[in-house]
Amino acid sequence: MLIYFSSLFMFYFGMLTYFLMKKHVLMMLLSLEFLSLILLLMIINFLTVFMYDNMMIIYFIITMVCEAVMGLIMLTLMVRTHGSDYLKSSILLSC
Repeated sequence: MLIYFSSLFMFYFGMLTYFLMKKHVLMMLLSLEFLSLILLLMIINFLTVFMYDNMMIIYFIITMVCEAVMGLIMLTLMVRTHGSDYLKSSILLSC
């Protein structure tokens, strides 16, 4: 039960950092990865308590890796085209 409440607290803390760190795209990506890790922890806890199949963990890890790679690719392209990872500079240059 303690793991459940601590993972919920970490999830809410991750959501708070995601909403407060809107200046840099890299910080937003890092907070999304933190949220993904917390969700993985919750899925592992759920599957071990109810003794379900563990293939769901593998699918979620594959999805997390693909999401991280796509985020880094988009961050790299943004830095190459706009010159920085500031979110405001990319919004000003797109107009």
